[in-house]
Amino acid sequence: LSHHNSPLPASQSTDNVLNHTLPFHNLYSNYQPTNITMCGILGLLLADEDALINQMLFDGLTVLQHRGQDAAGIVTSERGRLHLRKDNGLVKDVFQTHHMIDLRGNVGLGHVRYPTAGSSSCAEAQPLYTNYPHGICVAHNGNLTNAEELAELCRNKLKRHVNTDSDSEVLLNMFADSLIRCESKEEGNDVTVENIFSAVDTVMKSCKGGYAGMYLINGIALVGFRDPNGIRPIVFGSRKSTTKSSNGTALNDYVFASESVAVDTLGFDLVRDLKPSEAIVITMDGKVHTRCCLPPEQIHHAPCIFEYVYFARPDSIMDGISVYESRLKMGEKLAYQIMERYPEHDIDVVIPIPDTSRTSAVQAAYILGRPYREGFIKNRYIARTFIMPGQETRKKSVRLKLNTIKSEFAGRNVLLVDDSVVRGTTATEIIQMARDAGANKVYLTSAAPPIRYPNIYGIDIPTRKELVAYERNEEEIAKILGCDWIVYQRLNDLEESIRESGEIPEQVYESSCFSGKYVTGEDIDSDYFSKLHEKRNDTAKEMRRLESGAAQVGLPPGSNDGCENLSNDKRGRA
Repeated sequence: LSHHNSPLPASQSTDNVLNHTLPFHNLYSNYQPTNITMCGILGLLLADEDALINQMLFDGLTVLQHRGQDAAGIVTSERGRLHLRKDNGLVKDVFQTHHMIDLRGNVGLGHVRYPTAGSSSCAEAQPLYTNYPHGICVAHNGNLTNAEELAELCRNKLKRHVNTDSDSEVLLNMFADSLIRCESKEEGNDVTVENIFSAVDTVMKSCKGGYAGMYLINGIALVGFRDPNGIRPIVFGSRKSTTKSSNGTALNDYVFASESVAVDTLGFDLVRDLKPSEAIVITMDGKVHTRCCLPPEQIHHAPCIFEYVYFARPDSIMDGISVYESRLKMGEKLAYQIMERYPEHDIDVVIPIPDTSRTSAVQAAYILGRPYREGFIKNRYIARTFIMPGQETRKKSVRLKLNTIKSEFAGRNVLLVDDSVVRGTTATEIIQMARDAGANKVYLTSAAPPIRYPNIYGIDIPTRKELVAYERNEEEIAKILGCDWIVYQRLNDLEESIRESGEIPEQVYESSCFSGKYVTGEDIDSDYFSKLHEKRNDTAKEMRRLESGAAQVGLPPGSNDGCENLSNDKRGRA
Protein backbone atom coordinates (compact mmCIF):
# COMPACT_ATOMS: atom_id res chain seq x y z
CA LEU A 1 0.00 0.00 0.00
CA SER A 2 1.40 3.34 -1.05
CA HIS A 3 0.39 5.46 1.91
CA HIS A 4 2.08 6.38 5.16
CA ASN A 5 -0.69 4.83 7.25
CA SER A 6 -0.75 1.55 5.35
CA PRO A 7 0.36 -1.85 6.67
CA LEU A 8 4.01 -2.49 5.91
CA PRO A 9 5.30 -5.15 3.55
CA ALA A 10 6.38 -8.31 5.35
CA SER A 11 9.94 -7.70 4.24
CA GLN A 12 10.12 -4.55 6.33
CA SER A 13 10.26 -4.61 10.09
CA THR A 14 8.48 -2.00 12.16
CA ASP A 15 11.59 -1.00 14.08
CA ASN A 16 13.06 0.98 11.22
CA VAL A 17 10.14 2.36 9.25
CA LEU A 18 7.08 4.48 9.88
CA ASN A 19 4.66 2.87 12.28
CA HIS A 20 1.18 4.30 11.74
CA THR A 21 -2.12 2.48 11.87
CA LEU A 22 -4.75 2.67 9.15
CA PRO A 23 -7.81 4.73 10.17
CA PHE A 24 -10.72 2.32 9.80
CA HIS A 25 -13.34 4.99 9.09
CA ASN A 26 -11.58 6.03 5.88
CA LEU A 27 -11.02 2.56 4.48
CA TYR A 28 -14.05 2.39 2.24
CA SER A 29 -14.89 6.05 1.69
CA ASN A 30 -15.19 7.36 -1.85
CA TYR A 31 -12.45 9.73 -2.94
CA GLN A 32 -13.45 13.36 -2.58
CA PRO A 33 -10.44 15.68 -2.80
CA THR A 34 -10.32 17.93 0.23
CA ASN A 35 -7.81 20.43 -1.15
CA ILE A 36 -6.11 20.92 2.20
CA THR A 37 -4.38 24.17 1.56
CA MET A 38 -3.28 27.62 2.63
CA CYS A 39 -0.56 25.78 4.47
CA GLY A 40 2.95 26.50 5.64
CA ILE A 41 5.76 24.28 4.39
CA LEU A 42 9.36 23.96 5.48
CA GLY A 43 12.28 21.77 4.42
CA LEU A 44 15.83 21.63 5.78
CA LEU A 45 19.02 19.80 4.86
CA LEU A 46 22.11 20.22 7.04
CA ALA A 47 25.55 19.22 5.79
CA ASP A 48 26.52 17.63 9.11
CA GLU A 49 25.06 14.10 9.18
CA ASP A 50 25.22 14.11 12.98
CA ALA A 51 23.29 17.37 13.31
CA LEU A 52 19.78 17.40 14.74
CA ILE A 53 17.22 19.31 12.73
CA ASN A 54 14.20 18.85 15.00
CA GLN A 55 14.40 22.15 16.89
CA MET A 56 14.92 24.15 13.71
CA LEU A 57 11.86 22.57 12.11
CA PHE A 58 9.83 23.26 15.24
CA ASP A 59 10.96 26.91 15.34
CA GLY A 60 10.34 27.38 11.62
CA LEU A 61 6.85 25.95 11.79
CA THR A 62 6.06 28.17 14.76
CA VAL A 63 7.01 31.18 12.63
CA LEU A 64 4.70 29.87 9.87
CA GLN A 65 1.84 29.06 12.28
CA HIS A 66 -0.25 31.93 10.88
CA ARG A 67 -0.63 29.93 7.65
CA GLY A 68 -2.56 27.13 9.33
CA GLN A 69 -3.67 26.12 12.80
CA ASP A 70 -5.54 22.90 12.12
CA ALA A 71 -2.66 20.41 12.15
CA ALA A 72 1.11 20.17 12.18
CA GLY A 73 3.67 17.54 11.23
CA ILE A 74 7.39 16.87 10.99
CA VAL A 75 9.29 14.04 9.32
CA THR A 76 13.06 13.62 9.68
CA SER A 77 15.57 11.26 8.13
CA GLU A 78 18.34 9.85 10.28
CA ARG A 79 20.85 7.99 8.10
CA GLY A 80 18.07 6.41 6.09
CA ARG A 81 15.57 5.89 8.92
CA LEU A 82 12.46 8.04 8.86
CA HIS A 83 10.79 9.48 11.96
CA LEU A 84 7.34 11.11 11.71
CA ARG A 85 5.07 12.94 14.11
CA LYS A 86 1.85 14.69 13.06
CA ASP A 87 -1.52 15.44 14.62
CA ASN A 88 -4.28 18.02 14.79
CA GLY A 89 -3.42 21.13 16.77
CA LEU A 90 -0.90 23.95 17.04
CA VAL A 91 2.82 23.34 16.68
CA LYS A 92 3.42 23.87 20.40
CA ASP A 93 0.77 21.25 21.26
CA VAL A 94 1.55 18.60 18.66
CA PHE A 95 5.25 18.32 19.51
CA GLN A 96 6.12 17.45 23.09
CA THR A 97 9.59 16.72 24.42
CA HIS A 98 9.39 12.96 23.85
CA HIS A 99 8.33 13.55 20.24
CA MET A 100 11.23 15.93 19.66
CA ILE A 101 13.71 13.44 21.06
CA ASP A 102 12.49 10.86 18.56
CA LEU A 103 12.64 13.25 15.57
CA ARG A 104 16.34 12.71 14.91
CA GLY A 105 18.19 13.41 11.69
CA ASN A 106 19.85 16.12 9.62
CA VAL A 107 17.19 16.43 6.91
CA GLY A 108 13.43 16.82 7.18
CA LEU A 109 10.14 18.39 6.23
CA GLY A 110 7.60 20.34 8.29
CA HIS A 111 4.01 21.34 7.60
CA VAL A 112 1.18 23.36 9.16
CA ARG A 113 -2.27 23.30 7.61
CA TYR A 114 -5.93 24.02 7.81
CA PRO A 115 -8.52 22.27 5.65
CA THR A 116 -10.38 24.24 2.99
CA ALA A 117 -12.84 21.40 2.58
CA GLY A 118 -13.53 17.87 3.70
CA SER A 119 -12.19 16.05 6.69
CA SER A 120 -10.09 17.42 9.50
CA SER A 121 -8.78 13.95 10.28
CA CYS A 122 -5.14 13.99 11.24
CA ALA A 123 -4.65 11.12 8.81
CA GLU A 124 -4.61 13.93 6.27
CA ALA A 125 -2.10 16.00 8.22
CA GLN A 126 1.23 16.27 6.45
CA PRO A 127 3.92 15.26 5.69
CA LEU A 128 2.52 12.23 3.83
CA TYR A 129 4.62 9.15 3.08
CA THR A 130 4.85 6.29 0.62
CA ASN A 131 7.43 3.55 1.02
CA TYR A 132 7.97 2.85 -2.69
CA PRO A 133 10.26 3.77 -4.27
CA HIS A 134 12.99 4.59 -1.76
CA GLY A 135 10.62 6.07 0.82
CA ILE A 136 9.23 9.44 -0.28
CA CYS A 137 7.57 12.13 1.85
CA VAL A 138 5.72 15.22 0.65
CA ALA A 139 4.77 18.57 2.18
CA HIS A 140 2.48 20.57 -0.06
CA ASN A 141 0.65 23.90 -0.15
CA GLY A 142 -2.00 24.51 -2.80
CA ASN A 143 -4.82 22.82 -4.66
CA LEU A 144 -4.99 20.51 -7.65
CA THR A 145 -8.08 21.34 -9.69
CA ASN A 146 -7.98 17.93 -11.40
CA ALA A 147 -7.36 15.93 -8.21
CA GLU A 148 -10.39 13.70 -8.68
CA GLU A 149 -9.30 12.76 -12.18
CA LEU A 150 -5.74 12.04 -11.00
CA ALA A 151 -6.99 9.94 -8.10
CA GLU A 152 -8.88 7.75 -10.57
CA LEU A 153 -5.71 7.51 -12.65
CA CYS A 154 -3.69 6.43 -9.60
CA ARG A 155 -6.23 3.78 -8.65
CA ASN A 156 -7.22 2.34 -11.99
CA LYS A 157 -4.16 2.69 -14.21
CA LEU A 158 -1.17 3.14 -11.92
CA LYS A 159 -2.56 0.65 -9.36
CA ARG A 160 -1.60 2.90 -6.47
CA HIS A 161 -3.79 3.09 -3.38
CA VAL A 162 -5.11 6.55 -2.48
CA ASN A 163 -6.11 6.28 1.15
CA THR A 164 -7.07 9.80 2.22
CA ASP A 165 -9.19 12.57 0.73
CA SER A 166 -6.14 14.80 0.31
CA ASP A 167 -4.92 15.99 -3.07
CA SER A 168 -1.47 16.07 -1.49
CA GLU A 169 -1.51 12.28 -1.48
CA VAL A 170 -2.31 12.36 -5.20
CA LEU A 171 0.71 14.64 -5.72
CA LEU A 172 2.84 12.16 -3.77
CA ASN A 173 1.68 9.11 -5.71
CA MET A 174 2.04 10.80 -9.09
CA PHE A 175 5.65 11.66 -8.31
CA ALA A 176 6.45 8.22 -6.90
CA ASP A 177 5.05 6.45 -9.94
CA SER A 178 6.85 8.81 -12.33
CA LEU A 179 10.14 8.25 -10.52
CA ILE A 180 9.74 4.46 -10.81
CA ARG A 181 9.11 4.74 -14.53
CA CYS A 182 12.10 7.04 -15.06
CA GLU A 183 14.39 4.68 -13.17
CA SER A 184 13.17 1.62 -15.06
CA LYS A 185 14.41 3.11 -18.33
CA GLU A 186 18.01 3.11 -17.14
CA GLU A 187 20.44 0.43 -16.09
CA GLY A 188 21.43 0.19 -12.45
CA ASN A 189 19.48 0.78 -9.29
CA ASP A 190 20.67 4.25 -8.35
CA VAL A 191 18.26 7.14 -8.80
CA THR A 192 19.84 10.05 -10.68
CA VAL A 193 19.19 13.77 -10.55
CA GLU A 194 17.95 13.49 -14.12
CA ASN A 195 15.41 10.87 -12.98
CA ILE A 196 14.12 13.28 -10.34
CA PHE A 197 13.76 16.19 -12.76
CA SER A 198 11.97 13.93 -15.25
CA ALA A 199 9.55 12.81 -12.53
CA VAL A 200 8.81 16.40 -11.49
CA ASP A 201 8.33 17.28 -15.16
CA THR A 202 5.70 14.53 -15.47
CA VAL A 203 3.94 15.75 -12.32
CA MET A 204 3.78 19.33 -13.60
CA LYS A 205 2.40 18.23 -16.96
CA SER A 206 -0.28 16.13 -15.23
CA CYS A 207 -1.30 18.33 -12.28
CA LYS A 208 -3.42 21.43 -12.80
CA GLY A 209 -3.92 24.22 -10.27
CA GLY A 210 -1.69 26.15 -7.91
CA TYR A 211 0.85 24.36 -5.74
CA ALA A 212 4.26 24.52 -4.14
CA GLY A 213 5.92 21.80 -2.14
CA MET A 214 8.82 19.57 -1.29
CA TYR A 215 9.66 15.90 -1.68
CA LEU A 216 12.06 14.16 0.65
CA ILE A 217 13.47 11.12 -1.17
CA ASN A 218 14.95 9.16 1.70
CA GLY A 219 18.74 9.02 1.61
CA ILE A 220 18.84 10.63 -1.83
CA ALA A 221 17.62 14.23 -2.10
CA LEU A 222 15.45 17.09 -0.91
CA VAL A 223 13.38 18.55 -3.75
CA GLY A 224 11.55 21.90 -3.83
CA PHE A 225 9.08 22.72 -6.62
CA ARG A 226 6.59 25.40 -7.71
CA ASP A 227 3.67 25.29 -10.15
CA PRO A 228 4.02 26.70 -13.70
CA ASN A 229 2.15 29.88 -12.74
CA GLY A 230 4.02 30.44 -9.49
CA ILE A 231 0.70 30.90 -7.71
CA ARG A 232 1.69 29.47 -4.34
CA PRO A 233 4.87 30.80 -2.73
CA ILE A 234 8.11 29.00 -1.91
CA VAL A 235 11.57 30.44 -1.23
CA PHE A 236 15.06 28.99 -1.03
CA GLY A 237 17.86 29.88 1.39
CA SER A 238 21.34 28.77 2.44
CA ARG A 239 24.06 29.36 5.00
CA LYS A 240 27.64 28.27 5.48
CA SER A 241 28.03 25.05 7.42
CA THR A 242 30.84 24.33 9.84
CA THR A 243 31.17 20.95 8.12
CA LYS A 244 33.66 20.52 5.28
CA SER A 245 33.83 17.99 2.48
CA SER A 246 36.53 15.33 2.28
CA ASN A 247 38.70 17.68 0.19
CA GLY A 248 38.30 20.52 2.67
CA THR A 249 35.71 22.53 0.76
CA ALA A 250 33.18 24.38 2.90
CA LEU A 251 29.67 22.97 2.64
CA ASN A 252 26.30 24.70 2.92
CA ASP A 253 23.06 24.05 4.78
CA TYR A 254 19.82 24.62 2.84
CA VAL A 255 16.22 25.56 3.54
CA PHE A 256 12.93 25.77 1.63
CA ALA A 257 9.98 27.65 3.13
CA SER A 258 6.61 29.18 2.25
CA GLU A 259 7.83 32.59 3.41
CA SER A 260 11.18 34.32 3.81
CA VAL A 261 10.41 35.08 7.46
CA ALA A 262 11.17 31.43 8.30
CA VAL A 263 14.46 31.65 6.42
CA ASP A 264 15.42 34.76 8.38
CA THR A 265 14.39 33.36 11.75
CA LEU A 266 16.43 30.19 11.29
CA GLY A 267 19.59 32.16 10.48
CA PHE A 268 19.77 31.46 6.75
CA ASP A 269 20.33 33.91 3.93
CA LEU A 270 17.46 34.27 1.48
CA VAL A 271 18.70 33.23 -1.95
CA ARG A 272 15.52 33.75 -3.98
CA ASP A 273 11.98 32.58 -4.73
CA LEU A 274 11.63 29.50 -6.85
CA LYS A 275 10.65 30.36 -10.40
CA PRO A 276 7.39 29.12 -11.91
CA SER A 277 7.77 25.43 -12.95
CA GLU A 278 11.16 25.27 -11.26
CA ALA A 279 12.46 22.34 -9.29
CA ILE A 280 15.54 22.53 -7.08
CA VAL A 281 17.15 19.19 -6.22
CA ILE A 282 19.61 19.12 -3.31
CA THR A 283 21.35 15.77 -3.03
CA MET A 284 22.49 14.45 0.34
CA ASP A 285 26.08 15.44 -0.44
CA GLY A 286 24.95 19.07 -0.64
CA LYS A 287 25.05 19.54 -4.41
CA VAL A 288 22.34 21.85 -5.78
CA HIS A 289 20.71 21.29 -9.17
CA THR A 290 18.03 23.60 -10.62
CA ARG A 291 15.78 23.40 -13.65
CA CYS A 292 12.58 24.89 -15.01
CA CYS A 293 10.69 21.76 -15.96
CA LEU A 294 8.40 23.26 -18.60
CA PRO A 295 9.19 25.29 -21.73
CA PRO A 296 8.85 29.09 -21.53
CA GLU A 297 5.60 29.16 -23.52
CA GLN A 298 3.93 27.08 -20.79
CA ILE A 299 5.12 29.32 -17.96
CA HIS A 300 3.05 32.35 -16.95
CA HIS A 301 4.08 33.90 -13.65
CA ALA A 302 1.01 35.02 -11.67
CA PRO A 303 1.59 34.87 -7.89
CA CYS A 304 -1.42 34.88 -5.57
CA ILE A 305 -2.40 38.47 -4.77
CA PHE A 306 -4.13 37.41 -1.54
CA GLU A 307 -0.74 36.54 -0.03
CA TYR A 308 0.05 40.25 0.07
CA VAL A 309 -3.39 41.24 1.33
CA TYR A 310 -3.82 38.73 4.13
CA PHE A 311 -1.85 35.49 4.36
CA ALA A 312 1.80 36.48 4.54
CA ARG A 313 3.50 38.05 7.51
CA PRO A 314 4.38 41.71 6.91
CA ASP A 315 8.09 41.00 7.44
CA SER A 316 8.17 38.51 4.56
CA ILE A 317 9.58 39.13 1.10
CA MET A 318 7.58 37.39 -1.63
CA ASP A 319 8.77 37.32 -5.24
CA GLY A 320 11.12 40.15 -4.40
CA ILE A 321 8.40 42.37 -2.91
CA SER A 322 8.13 43.47 0.71
CA VAL A 323 4.70 42.54 2.05
CA TYR A 324 4.96 45.44 4.48
CA GLU A 325 5.70 47.98 1.76
CA SER A 326 2.84 46.70 -0.40
CA ARG A 327 0.39 47.05 2.51
CA LEU A 328 1.51 50.62 3.09
CA LYS A 329 0.70 51.32 -0.55
CA MET A 330 -2.72 49.68 -0.13
CA GLY A 331 -3.54 52.04 2.72
CA GLU A 332 -2.32 55.02 0.72
CA LYS A 333 -4.51 54.22 -2.28
CA LEU A 334 -7.52 53.56 -0.05
CA ALA A 335 -7.14 56.99 1.53
CA TYR A 336 -6.94 58.72 -1.86
CA GLN A 337 -10.07 56.90 -3.00
CA ILE A 338 -11.96 57.99 0.15
CA MET A 339 -10.94 61.61 -0.43
CA GLU A 340 -12.00 61.34 -4.07
CA ARG A 341 -15.42 59.89 -3.28
CA TYR A 342 -16.09 61.67 0.02
CA PRO A 343 -14.20 64.99 -0.17
CA GLU A 344 -16.27 66.38 2.72
CA HIS A 345 -15.88 63.30 4.90
CA ASP A 346 -16.29 63.71 8.65
CA ILE A 347 -13.92 60.92 9.80
CA ASP A 348 -12.53 61.67 13.27
CA VAL A 349 -10.27 58.67 13.80
CA VAL A 350 -8.84 55.66 11.90
CA ILE A 351 -8.89 52.32 13.72
CA PRO A 352 -7.56 49.02 12.33
CA ILE A 353 -9.26 45.67 12.78
CA PRO A 354 -6.28 43.67 14.07
CA ASP A 355 -3.90 42.38 12.98
CA THR A 356 -3.22 42.28 9.24
CA SER A 357 -4.82 45.65 8.45
CA ARG A 358 -2.61 47.67 10.82
CA THR A 359 0.00 48.54 8.21
CA SER A 360 -2.60 49.81 5.73
CA ALA A 361 -4.48 51.68 8.45
CA VAL A 362 -1.36 53.57 9.56
CA GLN A 363 -0.75 54.87 6.05
CA ALA A 364 -4.43 55.62 5.39
CA ALA A 365 -4.58 57.72 8.57
CA TYR A 366 -1.44 59.61 7.53
CA ILE A 367 -2.81 60.46 4.08
CA LEU A 368 -6.25 61.39 5.46
CA GLY A 369 -4.68 63.59 8.12
CA ARG A 370 -6.61 61.86 10.89
CA PRO A 371 -5.26 60.25 14.06
CA TYR A 372 -4.51 56.53 14.06
CA ARG A 373 -5.75 54.78 17.18
CA GLU A 374 -5.87 51.24 18.50
CA GLY A 375 -9.52 50.71 19.38
CA PHE A 376 -9.61 46.91 19.51
CA ILE A 377 -7.51 44.77 21.80
CA LYS A 378 -7.00 41.22 20.61
CA ASN A 379 -6.93 38.07 22.70
CA ARG A 380 -4.05 36.24 21.02
CA TYR A 381 -5.08 32.84 22.29
CA ILE A 382 -8.14 32.56 20.05
CA ALA A 383 -7.77 31.08 16.55
CA ARG A 384 -8.10 33.35 13.51
CA THR A 385 -11.78 33.43 12.51
CA PHE A 386 -10.99 33.08 8.80
CA ILE A 387 -9.49 29.71 9.61
CA MET A 388 -12.04 28.57 12.17
CA PRO A 389 -14.62 26.17 10.73
CA GLY A 390 -18.34 26.84 11.02
CA GLN A 391 -20.25 30.11 10.73
CA GLU A 392 -21.73 29.86 14.25
CA THR A 393 -18.25 29.28 15.67
CA ARG A 394 -17.03 32.36 13.82
CA LYS A 395 -19.84 34.50 15.24
CA LYS A 396 -19.20 33.41 18.81
CA SER A 397 -15.45 33.84 18.52
CA VAL A 398 -15.43 37.52 17.52
CA ARG A 399 -16.28 38.98 20.93
CA LEU A 400 -13.98 36.50 22.62
CA LYS A 401 -11.24 37.56 20.25
CA LEU A 402 -11.63 41.35 20.40
CA ASN A 403 -12.56 43.90 23.01
CA THR A 404 -13.02 47.63 22.54
CA ILE A 405 -11.31 50.60 24.17
CA LYS A 406 -14.49 52.61 24.56
CA SER A 407 -12.81 55.99 24.86
CA GLU A 408 -11.55 55.70 21.28
CA PHE A 409 -15.10 55.25 19.94
CA ALA A 410 -17.34 57.34 22.19
CA GLY A 411 -18.96 60.19 20.23
CA ARG A 412 -16.63 59.80 17.22
CA ASN A 413 -17.05 59.10 13.53
CA VAL A 414 -14.81 56.07 13.11
CA LEU A 415 -13.15 54.66 10.00
CA LEU A 416 -12.48 50.95 10.47
CA VAL A 417 -9.82 49.45 8.22
CA ASP A 418 -9.90 45.72 7.46
CA ASP A 419 -7.67 43.67 5.17
CA SER A 420 -10.66 42.03 3.45
CA VAL A 421 -14.34 41.23 3.92
CA VAL A 422 -15.29 37.65 3.04
CA ARG A 423 -18.60 36.44 4.47
CA GLY A 424 -19.20 39.62 6.42
CA THR A 425 -19.88 37.73 9.64
CA THR A 426 -16.88 39.12 11.50
CA ALA A 427 -17.29 42.62 10.05
CA THR A 428 -20.94 42.79 11.15
CA GLU A 429 -20.04 41.87 14.72
CA ILE A 430 -17.15 44.34 14.84
CA ILE A 431 -19.25 47.20 13.48
CA GLN A 432 -21.85 46.50 16.15
CA MET A 433 -19.10 46.43 18.80
CA ALA A 434 -17.99 49.89 17.63
CA ARG A 435 -21.55 51.19 17.95
CA ASP A 436 -21.94 49.56 21.36
CA ALA A 437 -18.76 51.39 22.42
CA GLY A 438 -20.41 54.71 21.60
CA ALA A 439 -19.34 55.46 18.00
CA ASN A 440 -21.42 58.14 16.32
CA LYS A 441 -20.86 56.86 12.78
CA VAL A 442 -19.00 53.76 11.62
CA TYR A 443 -17.38 53.63 8.19
CA LEU A 444 -15.60 50.55 6.86
CA THR A 445 -12.88 50.24 4.26
CA SER A 446 -11.23 47.11 2.89
CA ALA A 447 -7.65 46.85 1.63
CA ALA A 448 -8.94 44.20 -0.79
CA PRO A 449 -11.61 44.54 -3.49
CA PRO A 450 -15.01 42.85 -3.08
CA ILE A 451 -14.62 39.07 -2.95
CA ARG A 452 -17.27 37.70 -5.29
CA TYR A 453 -15.84 34.40 -6.51
CA PRO A 454 -14.50 31.21 -4.90
CA ASN A 455 -10.81 30.41 -5.11
CA ILE A 456 -9.61 27.15 -6.66
CA TYR A 457 -5.89 27.45 -5.91
CA GLY A 458 -5.80 26.77 -2.21
CA ILE A 459 -7.62 29.55 -0.36
CA ASP A 460 -10.61 28.76 1.83
CA ILE A 461 -12.85 31.40 0.26
CA PRO A 462 -16.40 30.05 0.46
CA THR A 463 -18.80 29.39 -2.36
CA ARG A 464 -20.42 32.40 -4.03
CA LYS A 465 -23.69 32.48 -2.12
CA GLU A 466 -21.82 32.67 1.20
CA LEU A 467 -19.86 35.76 0.11
CA VAL A 468 -21.35 39.04 1.32
CA ALA A 469 -20.31 40.84 -1.90
CA TYR A 470 -21.84 38.26 -4.23
CA GLU A 471 -24.30 40.06 -6.56
CA ARG A 472 -24.34 43.13 -4.27
CA ASN A 473 -23.06 46.69 -4.63
CA GLU A 474 -21.37 48.71 -1.88
CA GLU A 475 -24.59 50.34 -0.70
CA GLU A 476 -26.29 46.95 -0.29
CA ILE A 477 -23.24 45.51 1.48
CA ALA A 478 -23.07 48.45 3.90
CA LYS A 479 -26.72 47.92 4.80
CA ILE A 480 -26.13 44.22 5.55
CA LEU A 481 -23.01 44.91 7.60
CA GLY A 482 -24.60 47.80 9.48
CA CYS A 483 -22.04 50.48 8.62
CA ASP A 484 -22.73 53.98 7.28
CA TRP A 485 -20.71 53.34 4.13
CA ILE A 486 -18.07 50.95 2.87
CA VAL A 487 -15.20 51.59 0.47
CA TYR A 488 -13.41 48.68 -1.18
CA GLN A 489 -9.98 48.84 -2.76
CA ARG A 490 -10.11 48.95 -6.55
CA LEU A 491 -8.49 45.89 -8.14
CA ASN A 492 -6.15 47.95 -10.31
CA ASP A 493 -5.11 49.97 -7.24
CA LEU A 494 -4.39 46.74 -5.34
CA GLU A 495 -2.27 45.42 -8.19
CA GLU A 496 -0.42 48.72 -8.48
CA SER A 497 0.23 48.73 -4.72
CA ILE A 498 2.21 45.52 -5.14
CA ARG A 499 3.84 46.38 -8.47
CA GLU A 500 5.09 49.71 -7.13
CA SER A 501 6.77 47.86 -4.26
CA GLY A 502 8.68 45.61 -6.68
CA GLU A 503 10.74 45.85 -9.83
CA ILE A 504 8.41 44.36 -12.47
CA PRO A 505 5.85 47.02 -13.48
CA GLU A 506 3.96 44.63 -15.78
CA GLN A 507 3.66 41.78 -13.25
CA VAL A 508 0.38 39.84 -13.47
CA TYR A 509 -1.30 38.44 -10.34
CA GLU A 510 -3.71 35.62 -9.61
CA SER A 511 -6.77 37.57 -8.45
CA SER A 512 -9.64 35.20 -9.30
CA CYS A 513 -11.53 35.76 -6.05
CA PHE A 514 -11.96 39.40 -7.13
CA SER A 515 -12.14 39.09 -10.91
CA GLY A 516 -13.47 35.60 -11.56
CA LYS A 517 -10.62 35.03 -14.03
CA TYR A 518 -8.62 31.84 -13.43
CA VAL A 519 -5.05 32.14 -14.67
CA THR A 520 -4.39 28.45 -15.26
CA GLY A 521 -6.77 28.58 -18.21
CA GLU A 522 -8.48 25.23 -17.70
CA ASP A 523 -12.21 24.96 -18.19
CA ILE A 524 -13.69 25.61 -14.76
CA ASP A 525 -17.40 25.11 -15.34
CA SER A 526 -20.49 25.37 -13.16
CA ASP A 527 -20.31 21.65 -12.35
CA TYR A 528 -16.90 22.17 -10.73
CA PHE A 529 -18.24 24.98 -8.55
CA SER A 530 -21.31 22.94 -7.63
CA LYS A 531 -19.04 20.17 -6.37
CA LEU A 532 -16.93 22.79 -4.61
CA HIS A 533 -20.02 24.08 -2.85
CA GLU A 534 -20.96 20.56 -1.76
CA LYS A 535 -17.58 20.16 -0.08
CA ARG A 536 -16.98 23.68 1.26
CA ASN A 537 -20.27 24.84 2.70
CA ASP A 538 -20.51 24.88 6.49
CA THR A 539 -23.22 22.22 6.70
CA ALA A 540 -21.13 19.74 4.72
CA LYS A 541 -18.06 20.43 6.84
CA GLU A 542 -20.01 19.90 10.05
CA MET A 543 -21.50 16.63 8.76
CA ARG A 544 -18.05 15.29 7.92
CA ARG A 545 -16.81 16.28 11.35
CA LEU A 546 -19.69 14.48 13.05
CA GLU A 547 -19.16 11.39 10.91
CA SER A 548 -15.49 11.11 11.87
CA GLY A 549 -14.42 8.27 14.11
CA ALA A 550 -13.19 10.62 16.82
CA ALA A 551 -16.52 12.45 17.01
CA GLN A 552 -18.49 9.23 17.23
CA VAL A 553 -16.64 8.01 20.29
CA GLY A 554 -16.54 11.39 21.97
CA LEU A 555 -12.88 12.20 21.34
CA PRO A 556 -11.59 15.57 20.17
CA PRO A 557 -10.86 15.71 16.41
CA GLY A 558 -7.64 13.89 15.62
CA SER A 559 -7.34 11.97 18.88
CA ASN A 560 -5.99 8.59 17.80
CA ASP A 561 -7.90 9.18 14.60
CA GLY A 562 -5.35 7.69 12.26
CA CYS A 563 -2.38 9.41 13.87
CA GLU A 564 -0.22 7.90 16.54
CA ASN A 565 2.77 9.49 18.19
CA LEU A 566 5.14 7.93 15.77
CA SER A 567 8.74 7.38 16.06
CA ASN A 568 9.89 3.80 16.10
CA ASP A 569 8.30 0.71 17.58
CA LYS A 570 8.78 1.01 21.34
CA ARG A 571 7.45 -2.43 22.23
CA GLY A 572 10.92 -3.64 23.05
CA ARG A 573 11.71 -0.71 25.31
CA ALA A 574 11.42 -0.68 29.02
